[in-house]
Amino acid sequence: MCGRFAVTLPPDAMARLFDAVPGNDVPGAQNLNVCPTQTIAAVRTDEAGVRRLEGMRWGFLPHWYKNMKDGPLLINARSETVADKPAFRAAARSRRCLIPSAGFYEWRRYEDGTKQPYLITRADDLPLVMAGIWQRWERDGETLTTCAIVTTEATGGMARIHNRVPVIVEPADWPLWLGEAGTGAARLMQPPQDGALVFTERAPG
Repeated sequence: MCGRFAVTLPPDAMARLFDAVPGNDVPGAQNLNVCPTQTIAAVRTDEAGVRRLEGMRWGFLPHWYKNMKDGPLLINARSETVADKPAFRAAARSRRCLIPSAGFYEWRRYEDGTKQPYLITRADDLPLVMAGIWQRWERDGETLTTCAIVTTEATGGMARIHNRVPVIVEPADWPLWLGEAGTGAARLMQPPQDGALVFTERAPG
């Protein structure tokens, strides 16, 4: 799973990176320890085909949740089942987003029970852009835009740290994941190639 990540780009730089229109609700501060339920920056494409950089609650809320704690905290969606699970399947078809980061954290568990945190970044030092899905949740006059990170089975060096990894979307594939380039986004839900990531022993923050 992905339970923590880091953000270093300011909103204006994110907007330029994605050629997106920034919203007023995008977090403006650098955050090296982004936690579930916080508002994060995400990119989606609206009905008019315009890319929007928006603030979204990290923690997907299905429409049937009566309140924000009505069920499990859904921060990740497994690529193997995202198209079938009732909570995610509609979003997987038509509400996909991109979640920019500097890297994400994962903990390697050793046989003696100890854990070593790692910061995982791209080897080429480019922003690490994760695949996401989003959902608008409304209850008692309150509307929230919420999201989850799509993960897949880890391979190569990542598998030595943890068995899951976020789906990382390359710039050339951003239009496909966002639904701008037709169908076929499912093919993007693959682990990164071995050697594409760098693993640094580092705790969040």
